[in-house]
Amino acid sequence: MREKELRLALVCYGGISLAVYMHGITREIWHLARASRAYHADEPATGSSEAVYRDLIGEIEAATGTRLRVLVDIVAGASAGGINGIFLAQAIATGQSLDPLTALWLDNADVDRLMDDDRASGAISRRISRLWATPIARYAAGRTATDGLDPAVQAGVQAEVRAKLTRFVQARWFAPPFGGPRFTALLLDALGAMAGTGDGRALLPDRHPLDLFVTVTDFRGHPERLALHSPTEIVETEHRLTLAFSNRDGDGASIGAVPDLVFAGRATASFPGAFPPFTVAELDGVLRTRAQGWSGRTAFLARALPRLAAIGAAESAVLIDGSVLSNAPFRPAIEALRDRPAAREVDRRFVYIDPKPNIRSVQMTGGDGTAPPGFFQTILGAMSDIPREQPIRDNLEAIAARSARIADVAATIAAIRPEVEAAIDAALGGTIFLTRPTPARIAGWRARANLLAARAAGFTHAGYAHLKLASVIDRLTATFGQAGRDPAAIRAALWAHVRATDGAGAAADIVPFLRAHDLGFRIRRLRFVAQQVPDVPPPGCTVAAIEGMRTALFAALAPYLDRQRAGIADMPDPLTDPSAALAALAAATDLRATDDRADATLCAALLPLSRAERRRILLAYLGFPFYDIATLPLVRTDQGDELYPVKVDRIAPDDANGIRPGGAEATLKGINFNSFGAFFSRAWRENDYLWGRLHGIDRLIDILISTLPAGSTLPPGHVAMLKTRAFRAVLAEERSRLTAIPELFATLDREVG
Repeated sequence: MREKELRLALVCYGGISLAVYMHGITREIWHLARASRAYHADEPATGSSEAVYRDLIGEIEAATGTRLRVLVDIVAGASAGGINGIFLAQAIATGQSLDPLTALWLDNADVDRLMDDDRASGAISRRISRLWATPIARYAAGRTATDGLDPAVQAGVQAEVRAKLTRFVQARWFAPPFGGPRFTALLLDALGAMAGTGDGRALLPDRHPLDLFVTVTDFRGHPERLALHSPTEIVETEHRLTLAFSNRDGDGASIGAVPDLVFAGRATASFPGAFPPFTVAELDGVLRTRAQGWSGRTAFLARALPRLAAIGAAESAVLIDGSVLSNAPFRPAIEALRDRPAAREVDRRFVYIDPKPNIRSVQMTGGDGTAPPGFFQTILGAMSDIPREQPIRDNLEAIAARSARIADVAATIAAIRPEVEAAIDAALGGTIFLTRPTPARIAGWRARANLLAARAAGFTHAGYAHLKLASVIDRLTATFGQAGRDPAAIRAALWAHVRATDGAGAAADIVPFLRAHDLGFRIRRLRFVAQQVPDVPPPGCTVAAIEGMRTALFAALAPYLDRQRAGIADMPDPLTDPSAALAALAAATDLRATDDRADATLCAALLPLSRAERRRILLAYLGFPFYDIATLPLVRTDQGDELYPVKVDRIAPDDANGIRPGGAEATLKGINFNSFGAFFSRAWRENDYLWGRLHGIDRLIDILISTLPAGSTLPPGHVAMLKTRAFRAVLAEERSRLTAIPELFATLDREVG
């Protein structure tokens, strides 16, 4: 049985009150990951839609012979998307449940819960002085409640919205209406409600990394030095921050400490004007009030705010909404593709959640869209709308360019394959010995093939060797830099060590250095050979033999990937003694022993293959030095990242038409009041949450179906049947909880039917 992983890298946009809608979607993503785990553990699915996802994974296996595992291993978010990403990542890492969050979103994401209550301070005169604003609020509420809204969620909403909007307008002026400490406390409550729930089993395989990225805007900025020709250095102020979390950083049982996650959630969602900017002192105060500790405070601030911490200014940082400068954080998610384990074939998807595509928070034009913007429209658009909602073309082009480079590598390999195989045949005795591999023979053939490739490359080999050496030093710099040392100084020290001459002035031999530290070459080689294993067994080979070969290659690859994360505790300082530091790292990684075990693993898997297929796989393995010399300049990387093309999928109201077309305008209520709408009505929050689950089901089933091999299909109408079954299951599950929208359930019952 062929095994494949559908790996999802999730990118969550900001959306203010549409966070409730995105919670519905991320909840479905969580259910899909749970269903996949249940299927592979031969356990029943427990959730309403989980049973449908589990059955679909089984049907894909029955129809195609591919056993699909679904993993969410990269999450990036900004603003409201950042909060949802934090909760989802914590649930994946810990096995905790997202169920408690639904009630918290519905109960607490309300303007009355979020507002600072100046009534407690006795500021009656300030409220009376603003009573003139009440008619404006009532007018806005009346307009919003009657302009194009679905009657199914209209009953009883108008009075609620009018009352809350009145209180909102009468809140403190020239100060953010929502309370920062209140928001911080709500986030602590949410993570506390998750603790102790679930079964405690992570939704990822053992040792599989989970990376979370949350964007933040440093309001005052921090200094960054830039090197120029003249002057040699300048200082610029950088405002972008990305807070990174990983289950690799601790014991693997959590994505991060609760105060660290609250710091990120409160900072990324500090929408300008609505919430006060976030400071460390605010979190300290709330934790102190609750008698809750923050044991890792100093280490976290040094990691989250390194430039400010270096000058002792982390305490004074002022942080605002992450979507101000980075509403679609693709870049850190793309960079996280490096150093991923590979136990089987990978179908990598970037899935981004955009709750309101093509809907601007501020109208950029007037009237019918053709008139130029007015004075305030121009200012508001320049300050908020344009930076937040720039198209993601650059991100998608970067992903496409990466996939194009992978295609270029494949074309280059195909072009030179006949010549490479002929050279290997001529040097290693034709087909006689290549059909009789042993671990010792494989090691000897590999050494001879490396020398043969170097000689055949001629003068171009020097450039290849330098590129490979630079890649290794870059990786070693990152490894030694984990201890907080200056990367530039480490890189300089390593280059000086490698370029050192012997007593007679001859250049040092870099071959021993590469043998001890060149993980990238070994990883590239095994991944390349794994791609040569055919999907369909060739004549004379059984399915078991082919899948055994594929499994053996990934098993041989896993230890090398683990070595990339070798610890550097108690190792000598590379700045003062690079030779001792490199020797200690080489002893810790012990690549020679890993090579020997890989040779034995490959040999055992090669023997069950037919003679022709055994020879073909061996020629690919031994010929890899030729291919690497030709292709490494194309990719210019140590190739710690996945070597599979990336596909991009979107989850948005416009894309989920399984029940009702028309996009956000036809389904969501949170888009009102510049996306603050759901804060003003429990019914609107229930509406958006329910549509989030339904849209999530619609698109996730589409994404699962898209993994089918070319030419494979499910029976006609089967996908629609699965979606209908999942829709009905969620409606049945949520009907007793979402009591403010009975008319919507009645409408959806008819539409789904």
